[in-house]
Amino acid sequence: MNQFFTNKKLIVLLISVIMFVSLISLSMRNTGNIPFFQQATNDITAVLGRIYSKPANAIIGVFDSIDDLQDTYTENQRLKIEIDQIYERQAELNTLKDENARLEEELDLKQSLTDYRTISGTVISRNPDNWVDQLVVDRGSQDGVEVGMPVMSGNGLIGRIAETNPTSSKVVLLTNIEQTANQVSSEIVMGDETVYGIISDYDADANQLLMSQITSTVEISEGELVTTSGLGGTIPRGLVIGEVEEVSMDSHGLAQQVYVKPSADFNAIRFVTIIHRMAESGEE
Repeated sequence: MNQFFTNKKLIVLLISVIMFVSLISLSMRNTGNIPFFQQATNDITAVLGRIYSKPANAIIGVFDSIDDLQDTYTENQRLKIEIDQIYERQAELNTLKDENARLEEELDLKQSLTDYRTISGTVISRNPDNWVDQLVVDRGSQDGVEVGMPVMSGNGLIGRIAETNPTSSKVVLLTNIEQTANQVSSEIVMGDETVYGIISDYDADANQLLMSQITSTVEISEGELVTTSGLGGTIPRGLVIGEVEEVSMDSHGLAQQVYVKPSADFNAIRFVTIIHRMAESGEE
């Protein structure tokens, strides 16, 4: 009985081998000489490839997106730097235009002051704490600057020299209302009539100088030119201060007072012209 079962196992094994070889042969004929096992392997590989290709492609897409985002960020940073540089150049250009305009004003001023010797200077210091009181210019005693000399900027008088050093000077402005010594004798010439007064105060809110101590009863019109009168002794006559903007009676109702719009811009003084003295007769 045991021998029969043993022979039966051999017969089954032999039949299995024959069938396996037959299947391989059949597979080679049907698939263009490709073994069945290899075909099965190829099919499994193809299925697995399709399964894993989608997440793999998705991951690759994420990395590509990150690269694109990094490139975009780098480009934006470069463009931001270029825009900042453009703004800086524009600011420099605006500054140069402003300085050129003010230099042209100073040139026009010097040409109008042919009767005076002048010294040109630049503002080098202005303290925010006393912005409306004083400033420092880069001209001093070695340049011929002396205490008491009038100082102009743009088209109008701004103050006088209060202190000198060898290479710099301090200018006390007309807007300094605390120093009575800074008051300026002024006049308004209207045809045959001349009205005298004193520039004695400054209204920062309205940006107006106050001309007071007017004894004349002549009616003063808005727009009239206000200049220095020369009666104070230290400042020559004829330097422009501003123009009449408003006329009223003083608090006592006894005399006129004139509110003057300054010809100079006290908030933007960059260049100055110091009046040295009257030009001597016969000199160019």
